[in-house]
Amino acid sequence: MSDIHVDRKVLSDLQEIMEGNYLTLLETFLADSEDRIRQLCKARSADELGRAAHSFKGSSSNMGAVGLAELCRQLEERVKTHSLFGIEDLINQIDREFSAVRQVYRAERERVLVG
Repeated sequence: MSDIHVDRKVLSDLQEIMEGNYLTLLETFLADSEDRIRQLCKARSADELGRAAHSFKGSSSNMGAVGLAELCRQLEERVKTHSLFGIEDLINQIDREFSAVRQVYRAERERVLVG
C-alpha cells in the first residue's frame, strides 16, 4: 500500500530485511534528512546543490519516500539544466514534503514500538 508521501510496501520490506535494526534505520533517515534539508538551504553553488539533491533523492527513494524523491529529482534536473530561477520554491516544497514524511515515519516508529 502506498500514499502520496510514502510507499508502505517499501517500509514493510525494509522492516522484514532490517528486523531489529528497522527503528535505527528510520531514526537515521530522519536525522540525515534534517542535515540534507540544511545542505539544500545553505548550498553556495549549483554543484553543491546538485550533489545534495542527488544524495537526498537516493536516500528518499531507498526509504520509500516517493514524493520526496521525485521533488529531489526535479531539483537535481533543474540544477543540471541551469534553470535555477525560482529554485527556492522547489526547496521549500522539498522541506514541506519532508515534514509530511517525517510525520509518517514517526507514526511508523510508534507502531513498531507499540506492536
